[in-house]
Amino acid sequence: MSTPREKRPIRANELELIGFLLLKLDRDLADHPIDDLVDEYEGGKMGSISLGGNPDAYAGDLIRVEYIDSDQTPVVITLTHDETGRLLDLDFWKVDFSKLLEYPTPDKLIFGV
Repeated sequence: MSTPREKRPIRANELELIGFLLLKLDRDLADHPIDDLVDEYEGGKMGSISLGGNPDAYAGDLIRVEYIDSDQTPVVITLTHDETGRLLDLDFWKVDFSKLLEYPTPDKLIFGV
């Protein structure tokens, strides 16, 4: 039996990043409710969080961007949603599976990946 993960408040930099990604999709953060408390995947190692959507109803990626971490390792960032249109995850995948060193800011994102 697995232990439930401990939830924590969503951080301002996470909300800023999500809002920026939604803006690129011509969407507004106000139209996409996010739980005040989020789950961190992998203990926060890479930065991925669950935004409160239904994980059993994954409906696809909304947007995918790239970021180069301070150690010059590429990180793929994906915002996903569930079948009801609710935001599901802000997913980070650092290609060498190492810990995220610096949280990305909108000005450091690379589009077209």
